[in-house]
Amino acid sequence: MTLTRSSRPPSRRPRSRDDGRTVAILKVLTVIGARPQFVKAAMLSRVLRRRHDEVLVHTGQHYDDLMSDIFFRELGLPQPDLNLGVGSGSHATQTARAMEGLEAAMVEQRPDVVVVFGDTNSTLAGALAAAKLGLPVAHVEAGFRSYERALPEEINRVLTDHVSTYLFCPTQNAMECLAREGIVDGVHHSGDIMYDSLLSILPRVKPVAQTVLEDYGLQARGYYLSTVHRAANTDDPAPLARVFSALSQLDMPVILPLHPRTRAALDRASISVGSNVRLLEPVGYLEMVALERMARAVISDSGGVRREAYFLGIPCVTLREDTEFPETLIDGWDVLAGDDTERIVQAALRPRPAGEPRPIFGDGHAAEKIVETLERDPPNR
Repeated sequence: MTLTRSSRPPSRRPRSRDDGRTVAILKVLTVIGARPQFVKAAMLSRVLRRRHDEVLVHTGQHYDDLMSDIFFRELGLPQPDLNLGVGSGSHATQTARAMEGLEAAMVEQRPDVVVVFGDTNSTLAGALAAAKLGLPVAHVEAGFRSYERALPEEINRVLTDHVSTYLFCPTQNAMECLAREGIVDGVHHSGDIMYDSLLSILPRVKPVAQTVLEDYGLQARGYYLSTVHRAANTDDPAPLARVFSALSQLDMPVILPLHPRTRAALDRASISVGSNVRLLEPVGYLEMVALERMARAVISDSGGVRREAYFLGIPCVTLREDTEFPETLIDGWDVLAGDDTERIVQAALRPRPAGEPRPIFGDGHAAEKIVETLERDPPNR
């Protein structure tokens, strides 16, 4: 396996910070593989590469243009130094393939620290490969818990947290979840790096929002935006049919960028879609945020989309029975509806909550806090 960057250990020469202090250069291997991770990695890379060396490894878990390449272009994310081409497959197959490729990359590159994001199979593969090699793991978005062990994402995030050296928590609740599991060392309240990304992208979203509405023949607050992709809602035809029955009963158009897994599930089960439901190909980050920002409400099982709705002050309906972000339920910005048709419809039609969402996801400087923590408490292998 050959990477485009040198496999030599990083230079330990100091590099100056903006505040005049000097820090040793770190060699960081960053693991990405799915759309939400591209968003987070773009923000961290921007700050990290000011003073440190980064090797970016894409597992290829999401691999086509609409699921991957467009995010690199829109976010200015550096091209990966290595793409493992893992592709689709069962959870075990994806994780094993990614671990094999990542282990080889880590052995060759000898990074000071391995960074993983979120809760995908790529996250777990990166964390396990690094931990077994004795490399420090930095988990960005640590501590989220839904306590639904049937969810693959819950297994991934729990196992990743328990082998991580640095645990960067988006919320205070996430820190408390880790403490209940006895994880207190290396835990840091960084804020949510997805909030950083949304704040940085908003100036580019505002000018294109009206164009997006015109392209789809929509009016602001005159449609719902939905995403459905979690295995619990797509693997079994019954819950998928209930969700689409609810969407079909709503009083406005429903715009639904369709995950390839969901499209295949709809076709396989011959589930009918209401005339008000408009199925789209996956859209890029700019267009997705524009659609979120102008929607009447968001109806989704995606952790990232649901948080972005909260950041933007858009009511959300969660197509699950539990959430990793219970704080968003307090003032009614989010409502849990599962796959129950009636509950989904009622939640979508509810009035907008009063006031503005509470600032529970940080101050928009999570990336800086993460890098500063690694500099202040550098990994010692």
